[in-house]
Amino acid sequence: MTAVRNIAQRTLWTVTSVAILLVACGAPAPSGRKAPIVEHGVSDPQSTTSVVPQKTVSRTTTTTKIHVVQKGDTLYSIAFVNGVDYREVADWNDIKDPSAIKIGQQLKLNIQTDEPVVQKVEIKPAAPFAPPKLGGIRNQPKVGRLAYSEDALAKADRMQDDVAQPAPVVVANKPQVANTAKDDAPEEAMEWGMPTSGKVIAEFSESANRKGVDITGKRSQAIVASASGKVVYSGSGLRGYGKLIIIKHNKTYLSAYAHNDQILVKEGQSVSRGQKIAEMGNTDADQVKLHFEIRKLGKPVDPAKYLPLVKS
Repeated sequence: MTAVRNIAQRTLWTVTSVAILLVACGAPAPSGRKAPIVEHGVSDPQSTTSVVPQKTVSRTTTTTKIHVVQKGDTLYSIAFVNGVDYREVADWNDIKDPSAIKIGQQLKLNIQTDEPVVQKVEIKPAAPFAPPKLGGIRNQPKVGRLAYSEDALAKADRMQDDVAQPAPVVVANKPQVANTAKDDAPEEAMEWGMPTSGKVIAEFSESANRKGVDITGKRSQAIVASASGKVVYSGSGLRGYGKLIIIKHNKTYLSAYAHNDQILVKEGQSVSRGQKIAEMGNTDADQVKLHFEIRKLGKPVDPAKYLPLVKS
């Protein structure tokens, strides 16, 4: 009887506990409000803020302009001022001989400029996960209901061999497609030297439109060719450069020497690296200095990448 009484008491206690627990779960919060329900990963419909990913890219635009050849112009000087390759100017205007341009002739120039453009970034949803397909795995043996015998065992073995096997993967040789694009010619080796002695008082800067460096010095100080080449311009016809010399070194590079007091070389003359070509001055400048530029395929590049310049 004692055991029966104990079992009855434990059963009553269990039922009472469950009843109390159910009542507690359905009771309202102390404040009279139900507990807030938070759904993670769901955006607030009342929010008006929308963040759109963006990126800034460079867009190249081409503007065509007409240059009328003036006295003292050469194909090299025209290309130099406009930041293009002289060979492109010749192609655009069907010029076979770079020296065969005449005063009053109209030349077409295609000037390219880079402009920053802000673009929206498209975000693609991630592809749903797909488990890899496994081939060649038998889920269960393929058997039939055969009476036991030696022949039945042999037939069962043959039935296992008849299960379809995955087809072998055949990797076809990738056809060789001829490269029809014109390969860029390798950059010609260059040995550069300082065009004069002195400290740099103005550095190259694309943002400030400084296309070269300014090196301070004394009047009549020697200016030398930074590398061997041929003088393709010698004169004072380019505004802002004073007495200017342009040397063509190869198919890739030109160098320019501006604000000279005296020019010692002529157009068409070959010069060697370190040869004196001018004397420093301040023609079309506010002080005595050399303005030195290096052009690669017509585009100004930083001379500091080629020369051991000393900054002031």
